[in-house]
Amino acid sequence: MATQRVKLIYPDSLITRPVLSEVAIKYGVLANIRRAAVDEDNGWIICELEGDSAAIEQSMSWMESLGVDVEGLGDVVES
Repeated sequence: MATQRVKLIYPDSLITRPVLSEVAIKYGVLANIRRAAVDEDNGWIICELEGDSAAIEQSMSWMESLGVDVEGLGDVVES
């Protein structure tokens, strides 16, 4: 099983959509949310996507097609 750490930046039109739940159902990719900030205008989430490598890539492409800015992250120092 592969893990990819990403930062997801949501436009205001997707703030109320359960994108990560849809990813879990559609692609079988689990999201472990590590940090997040969401309000009524925008939001971002840093999470670890876990699953099959191809499914993770497909889920990231799908989220981008919705309008989510998906940034791959290296190791993140947590405080």
